[in-house]
Amino acid sequence: MKLDDIDIAILDALSANGRATSAEIGEQVGLSPSAAHRRVKALEDAGVIAGYAARIAPDAFGPTTTAFVAVTLENQRQETMAAFERAVARHREIEDCHLMTGESDYLLRILVRSDDRYERVHQDVLSRLPGVRRLVTSFSIRTVFRRS
Repeated sequence: MKLDDIDIAILDALSANGRATSAEIGEQVGLSPSAAHRRVKALEDAGVIAGYAARIAPDAFGPTTTAFVAVTLENQRQETMAAFERAVARHREIEDCHLMTGESDYLLRILVRSDDRYERVHQDVLSRLPGVRRLVTSFSIRTVFRRS
């Protein structure tokens, strides 16, 4: 699906407020509510809009720390990478996992509650992941912004 300026404006509106009504979206992008609804439905049907979710404040369950972990695997064989990817997907502490170019193979974003120290996550989760040769962790000082 080729996106035009109206589609992009609709996506911007939904990114800011996923619960926006067709009337609200239409008002923002210059369409009638029914035309806005048809456009949103077309974006959903084409898979451009993959779903909707609530964004939960990271500190909703108490103070948190964000850690970024650069992971280097023992090798880059397909079976090693697939086993690692299956394993990281099972751990709720791992918010994001990205296959990278450069020095490390993967970059993980981990959210750690202050009462659940990073040491536990490192020992009980990260160090037990299959195929891991090296872990390098950096802690976020603060999040400047985060897009949905």
